[in-house]
Amino acid sequence: MSLREHPGHKITTTALATVAGSASGRGRLPRRSPNRRPRNLADQRPMSGVLWGAVLLMALVGSVLVAVSIGPANLSPLQVLGSVLRHLGLQPEHLGVAVELTAIQDGIVWELRLPRLLTAALVGAGLAVSGAVMQALTRNPLADPYLLGLSSGASLGAVAVLLLGAAVLLPVAAFAGAMAAMALTLGLASALGVITPTRTVLAGLAVSALASALASFIIFFSAQGDSYREVLSWMMGSLSAATWSSVAITGVAFAVAGTPVLLAGRILDGFAFGDTAAAALGLNVTAIRWLLLGGTALLTGAMVSVSGSIGFVGLILPHAVRLLTGARHRALLPLSALAGALFMVWADTLARTLFDPREIPVGIITALLGAPVFIIMLWRWRNAS
Repeated sequence: MSLREHPGHKITTTALATVAGSASGRGRLPRRSPNRRPRNLADQRPMSGVLWGAVLLMALVGSVLVAVSIGPANLSPLQVLGSVLRHLGLQPEHLGVAVELTAIQDGIVWELRLPRLLTAALVGAGLAVSGAVMQALTRNPLADPYLLGLSSGASLGAVAVLLLGAAVLLPVAAFAGAMAAMALTLGLASALGVITPTRTVLAGLAVSALASALASFIIFFSAQGDSYREVLSWMMGSLSAATWSSVAITGVAFAVAGTPVLLAGRILDGFAFGDTAAAALGLNVTAIRWLLLGGTALLTGAMVSVSGSIGFVGLILPHAVRLLTGARHRALLPLSALAGALFMVWADTLARTLFDPREIPVGIITALLGAPVFIIMLWRWRNAS
């Protein structure tokens, strides 16, 4: 009886080729040593997502306490913890945290550094989650949160109000610009037919180029004196003006738009093999893509309205997490949020203290750190393949 006619077995072409090419020539499959490690990174068993989540969460909490203490005010992490506990209505002494804080030190912790670092953490978490979703929906490993033209649209709105002298309206104008760019991108993509990853990317590139050109045009004809510096600082990404209002904006945005996105891990796994496979699993591909793109755009727009354009966070952090835990989005999305928050806390701390008393935009730090990391990951992928 031939192999093809055997009633109980299916032998694949790969297996037949392996048998045919075996060194013994006797048709036996080569044995694999049980101690042999897989050569492909995708074959390795990732560490538990719960374990990594616990590690990243503890690192994030500790990093915030340490980062708030870094600076010329000569604070300690215990003093930071004592200040936070007092403002939360708790008595640090009753919890074994006996510290002495002056009114100035308490103001530095609670009014200046803590809201800035919490804003940085929320911005990093939002951008990382948005990047992971964009990469899944478009099946493009180079996709980032700004794929729909959100960054350029937000920059256009921010530049307009900054040059008009209405800086108090900057978050509102930046968010409105980001939402306008998103609506224009999705409208253009849908006008071309069914929204597909390719059409979405091309429409986003067109809208981004248009918004960038308009912003440059406005700057060229309107910016005078120090307004150039103010506009440039915002477009490079900066958290120097973050307050508790910034924490509220980013926190509400993450709760409203980010939470549903975080819960869509199983749905995003269905998009891994394309729209046809996702539809075969019973998913409404068009509706889900609209909802996830809209939620991601809202989340990114809110973050950009507070921080400006900060690159590489949404691009490299999801890839870094994939190397640790694998590609399943149920673990990838929350771990990307924690990793993005941790990354941004230290990036902003470096931006604030590296050239003290002079501060540089945090977008410069993320680019300086992100570009080499991305090159290293590309090199690892080359060796793994």
